[in-house]
Amino acid sequence: MKQLTRGAVVMVLATLVLVGFLAALVPLSNSLIEQWARRDLELRSELVFNSIRDRVEREIAGQTQQLVPFFERLTADERIMALGLCDGGGRITVATSRMPSGLDCRIPAAIEEAPFQARFIRTRVAGERLLIGVFPLAVAGQPASLIILHELGFVADRIGEARWYLVIVGLALLLLVGAVASLIVGLLQRRYMSAVLASIQDLKAGRASRPRGVMDPGVQEESREIRGLLRDFREKIRQEDGTPIEWSPATLQDLLEKELPDAEVFVVSNREPYIHNRDGDRIVVQRPASGLVSALEPVMRACGGIWVAHGSGSADRDTVDASDHVAVPPAKPAYRLRRVWITEEEQEGYYYGLSNEGLWPLCHLAYVRPIFRDGDWQQYVAINQRFADAVAREATRPDPIILVQDYHFALLPRMIRELLPKATILTFWHIPWPNAEAFGICPWKEEIIAGLLGSTVLGFHTQAYCNNFFETVDRFMESRIDREHRSVVFGGEETMVRPYPISIEWPPAALLSQQPVATCRQVVRERYGLGPDMKIGVGIERFDYTKGILDRLQAIDELLIRRPEWKGRFTFIQIVAPTRSKLTSYTALQKHALRITAEVNARHGSEGYQPIHLVIRHHEPEEVYELFRAADLCVVSSLHDGMNLVAKEFVAARDDELGTLVLSRFAGASSELSEALIINPYDVQGMAEAIGRALVMGEPEQRERMRLMRSHVRERNVYRWAGQILLDASRLRKRRRVQEFQIGE
Repeated sequence: MKQLTRGAVVMVLATLVLVGFLAALVPLSNSLIEQWARRDLELRSELVFNSIRDRVEREIAGQTQQLVPFFERLTADERIMALGLCDGGGRITVATSRMPSGLDCRIPAAIEEAPFQARFIRTRVAGERLLIGVFPLAVAGQPASLIILHELGFVADRIGEARWYLVIVGLALLLLVGAVASLIVGLLQRRYMSAVLASIQDLKAGRASRPRGVMDPGVQEESREIRGLLRDFREKIRQEDGTPIEWSPATLQDLLEKELPDAEVFVVSNREPYIHNRDGDRIVVQRPASGLVSALEPVMRACGGIWVAHGSGSADRDTVDASDHVAVPPAKPAYRLRRVWITEEEQEGYYYGLSNEGLWPLCHLAYVRPIFRDGDWQQYVAINQRFADAVAREATRPDPIILVQDYHFALLPRMIRELLPKATILTFWHIPWPNAEAFGICPWKEEIIAGLLGSTVLGFHTQAYCNNFFETVDRFMESRIDREHRSVVFGGEETMVRPYPISIEWPPAALLSQQPVATCRQVVRERYGLGPDMKIGVGIERFDYTKGILDRLQAIDELLIRRPEWKGRFTFIQIVAPTRSKLTSYTALQKHALRITAEVNARHGSEGYQPIHLVIRHHEPEEVYELFRAADLCVVSSLHDGMNLVAKEFVAARDDELGTLVLSRFAGASSELSEALIINPYDVQGMAEAIGRALVMGEPEQRERMRLMRSHVRERNVYRWAGQILLDASRLRKRRRVQEFQIGE
């Protein structure tokens, strides 16, 4: 009986110790959580500063207000309240919208104590607890600094959650101790009557055999459980800090099933995802070199539905059924392609004329004058109406979801709205939208804007393009613009205007069949007759004057002039797919590129060595990814580009985390892939220097940059892009149904 009493006393003492331990753990956990949260924000601030420092220091001497959209983007996905730029006098010269009005750069004693070091200050502004990071900048000897503000209010919420976790843990442990105590007491009672003395001796022997200072196994188990709970708690904090959803085809399909059940999905584009062409007696399938197709085709494979596009292949009519349908992809059909037929004469006016001699140069700042002809406009209107009629005939429901793509179909949203009033029309403009003054030269600007405002949602790559569109509407249309909710009300209908940076599928389908990087390099070296020590650069795009191909070739020339040691050690493979060859500006571009290539090769080449390989033909995605994997660097030098998915494809191809991306600041991708070497494509000398820097960049720096870019592209892939648009569509459809229900009542 004494043993039973002693066991009960031990259990009571263990319970008291446990209660005391938990009571002591509460203030300790509060302190630890606050330290973790503050350190997390400090590290986040340092990472943001290190990522954008070069760009800020480059632009601070110029039009600093151009940094505002860039700063606003940084506050969108991170736990950052505001960013600001301060001059030496303590004035905030650039600030995001949430910068407290009462704050200036004279942070108490922060800069005076350590003027050349980053400092973090906790303070209160307008009743809010803030952590302010002050980072000095080097700008032509003038003092300046970047300040990054974080809210600390969420720390109290975390501490409150931690207390609940500890209460739950304590109750669980108390129940566990009680259960163990009852079990032990019951066991001792049963054994007491038969072998009391033996039990006591065995128990003493067991205690004596345990070395002094060794933790009891039961306590060890409890300690492991507490550590596990704390790990879970840290994981919850990490998730609350913005851990992204893993977007995939399955995620997109789940979203459609949950948010848009039984939805009928259409994609409308000029270019088709699969082209059937005749090659002698055979029919071959070709996938066009198009960023639009690269982005949307994986989405359609995931969602199913119907893709309506121009049938342009020489064997397209031979491969469709009686309703002009063909199932694609050919190897594993997942959706239907509905082809619309356009005559050569219509193609001249609609596609080559208004679309590519008018709207394309109008929207791209590449200094090519747009050409507007009334005959082209009439063909453009007619083809837009033809596609609208095709969509209406294909729709089996009154409220389909229709994704209208690009500048070829500016009038289509309004035309579809008239035929299918309940349709959810999601229009995405894949090229830049110019400022209001530039767009104002278009003779049919009002018709184009009205056509686009037939959309339910109108998407652009960046917020800057959205702002340009708002200004254009404000200048030329009678409408109501709600900038807070980012929408335009025109003709009694509201259109949401949103930035949706487009991306690529992850992992890319073309990457799955690739050989290891070493094998790809060997294959490419053998194909082009390159030695084992030759450094390889690549450029891959369509033959278009907006891509900066001529400036890129001249930069290779400049590099070899300034750094002749790279002769025989570096070659550049420029892949270009022919496009719009009927237009004079494009044929002239090709001739000019061939001439520059010949001159550079004659000037710097030698027997067995060719500095530039200019390859003019279409490459399938598998060939493109093989080149990406073989290359040491990739140059994307667009003079003006909505996004440019080549940059993201290069990053996705490099699962070895090596290689360097040289990227134009005028491509939309530069706002996302800031770890690339950012260049001004109009500065040939600067581009040559960047290529030279890429050639000597060490592997540790390459990996650090590539890991960050790959993480961004993986998290913000094309399924996330489509998911964001479809989620907005879902919310609007639900709101419309509520309004219809209220009207019905």
